[in-house]
Amino acid sequence: MPYTLAKKIANWEAELGNWYQQKGWVPHAFQLECAQKYFEGYHGLLNAPTGSGKTYALALPAILDHMQRLKGKKGLFLLWITPLKALSGDIKEAIEKASEELGAEWYVALRNGDTDIKERKRQQKEQPQCLVTTPESLHLLLASKGYEQFFKDLSCVVVDEWHELLGSKRGVQVELGLSRLRGFCKNLRVWGISATIGNLEEARDVLIPSEWKVCTVSSDYKKQTNIHTIIPDTMENFPWAGHLGIKLLDKILPVIENSETTLIFTNTRSQSEIWYQRLLDAEPKLAGRMAIHHGSLTSEVRKWVEDMLHAGVLKAVVCTSSLDLGVDFRPVDTVIQIGSPKGVARFAQRAGRSGHRPGEASNMWFVPTHSLELLEAAALKTAMQKGIMESRLPVVRAFDVLLQYLMTLAVSDGFKPDEIYQELIQTYSYSTVTKAEWQWLIAFLTDGGKSLNAYDEYHRVVEIDGVYKVTNRRTAMQHRMSIGTIAHDHSMLVKFLNGQKLGSIEEYFISRLNEGDCFVFAGKVLEMVRVEGPIAYVRRATKSKGIVPSWQGGRMSLSSELSELLRQKIYGHSILNDIEIQALQPLFSIQKERSHIPEKNELLIELNQSEDGNHLFVFPFEGRMVNEGLAMLLAYRLSLNTRQSFSIAMNDYGFELLSNSEIKIEEALEEDVFSTANLIADLFSSTNYSEICRRRFNEIATISGLVFKGFPDKQVKSRHLQANARLFFEVFRDYEPDNLLLKQAGEEALYYQLEEHRLRAALEKIGSMEIVLKKPEKPTPFSFPIMVDRLREELTNETVEDRIAKMLDF
Repeated sequence: MPYTLAKKIANWEAELGNWYQQKGWVPHAFQLECAQKYFEGYHGLLNAPTGSGKTYALALPAILDHMQRLKGKKGLFLLWITPLKALSGDIKEAIEKASEELGAEWYVALRNGDTDIKERKRQQKEQPQCLVTTPESLHLLLASKGYEQFFKDLSCVVVDEWHELLGSKRGVQVELGLSRLRGFCKNLRVWGISATIGNLEEARDVLIPSEWKVCTVSSDYKKQTNIHTIIPDTMENFPWAGHLGIKLLDKILPVIENSETTLIFTNTRSQSEIWYQRLLDAEPKLAGRMAIHHGSLTSEVRKWVEDMLHAGVLKAVVCTSSLDLGVDFRPVDTVIQIGSPKGVARFAQRAGRSGHRPGEASNMWFVPTHSLELLEAAALKTAMQKGIMESRLPVVRAFDVLLQYLMTLAVSDGFKPDEIYQELIQTYSYSTVTKAEWQWLIAFLTDGGKSLNAYDEYHRVVEIDGVYKVTNRRTAMQHRMSIGTIAHDHSMLVKFLNGQKLGSIEEYFISRLNEGDCFVFAGKVLEMVRVEGPIAYVRRATKSKGIVPSWQGGRMSLSSELSELLRQKIYGHSILNDIEIQALQPLFSIQKERSHIPEKNELLIELNQSEDGNHLFVFPFEGRMVNEGLAMLLAYRLSLNTRQSFSIAMNDYGFELLSNSEIKIEEALEEDVFSTANLIADLFSSTNYSEICRRRFNEIATISGLVFKGFPDKQVKSRHLQANARLFFEVFRDYEPDNLLLKQAGEEALYYQLEEHRLRAALEKIGSMEIVLKKPEKPTPFSFPIMVDRLREELTNETVEDRIAKMLDF
């Protein structure tokens, strides 16, 4: 007799109740609601904080469903997708243990880049009931012969940390993978797990087509987060500008000492290396009890650090975003954030790494790297109190990812265009793809399109009886090695002479080193011995100091939500009681004495002169990326009236235009220089738009398969990859301007690089403000950090410190 819904609900309620009781836990309302919705046949999105038991909310119903309907039958039943390999182990362990306790005794398997061949063969021969994998590994499975047979019994897919995937091309990979699975798994159920974001309903609709039976389950569990800001003893001696925060190191050591285990988050890999060394210098007792963790270290090194965290062996770990997501390190009771994370969601995610047990509080310490970051600390606290989070805007019409996906299907069992097109237009990302565009994509794969049809190597897919396949084994192998959408700068492997791997460093950094040069990596001072192909061989250095690698792409920009809160803190500086704002009063006094502090509807502009030239400072407080766009736009519009050259510098608070000649800003303001009129045309003229598009195209060319990075033991050099991509870009630009990949590069440049939507909003806001123009005689607390940023980029035989001292004297 088949189970009725009422019987199912009665069964799972009893089973769940017993399981939680045996654990000594009281289930949260959202856990019970998820189970009920699951058994009622819903697809959905679970919104719950880290450490609240969200994995069990969906894993337990799936296990019970399998036990009731299939009685322990072999075959893949649950697919669990996570954005990070580091999350996989914890999820596997939790599901495995729960299935054993419920009497299911599932075979739960991991499938990612670290899975060895023996385990992969076992998974094909003895299918697991649950597979924990990543978006890239899902697509590798879809690139395997007979993948439909592997997935034929699949009943449920859970996409963990969906908020981290949404808004990236990895999220698009998930959408495409789900569209194929839905195509032949007719009763497939899809659930997502997400932290709080500003567009939760849209996030759900991207993952699950809105016409389906869908729901959103939100947790009523409010995790307590204790946020502490480390305040300098005297603001007069604390730098107005800087990037490290080392001056507050002595205040951090007691926090580490009084905690069981501490994660110390930095925003860049180079910063993590510096902090690791400085902490060891300041407290040698941490040697052997502290480790470093970031994405450039080998998976073996990262795994060792994670294992030691689990075991409670380590006192502290200096890390980057590599440990952002919900890895369950239970001994961690404290998190330290060095510098502003530039976004509320990232701050909340990192805070949640501590107190990672239901009912425990998270403890977060914020360490400012310069004075104005205290403003960001106050803004972050307010955002956390009010539950303000950034939205994650979905990526649409990413044709490079779509071409890669079609190649994935072609190297496995092939695909029928009409069938895949119908699946494709059901996704959020590709719902607007027209038949004409679809035909262009098919033609691009089969004969290279208009520009490349004369070259056989771009005839990658052939039609056989209505099915499109890859028949060339080398083409298929190259494609499988290239699956993925994460844009990596070309890197070189770092090894000891005995062959031990340490990790990878970008090629451009290694190319600057000579034999005998010392550099810091993996928490060690290393000496360069030699370079052989893609490998840099090193030995431990006898010196205690070395160059710190500077990874590209390290500077983040304030989110629009945090920018708005920061402005509110500035406007209310005289009446707010935040300890950070109170600590900044001496700095505000100097700013007011030398210039002005803008009120709510004011835009502050400062104009002055020095031996470097004429300086114009504008303070929109919109974040680095928007301020850079405003600076380029203003420089272009000023130069229309008078032939004039500018140097540009910016930070999250404002920007500087520096010129040898007088900057006639008063005249420009009268002509409405901040108008939104002709914005797109002026942006194209004010920036090297073609070059920005070309750089975006480098990534697009790699993802779409136009360029191949090479084999593991014979990688193509970075400059050669860029040259190849540039050649394609120029050919398409000159001979095929309607090429969809070329158009995509232009759209990405405008939206992601120039942030035209935020730039337009900023100009509209400025249009309603009163302009306050001041001419201070000395650098102000607002302008000084921007000047220092410019000095760091200039070539000179003077030290930065000497030049700063000169500035303060003028």
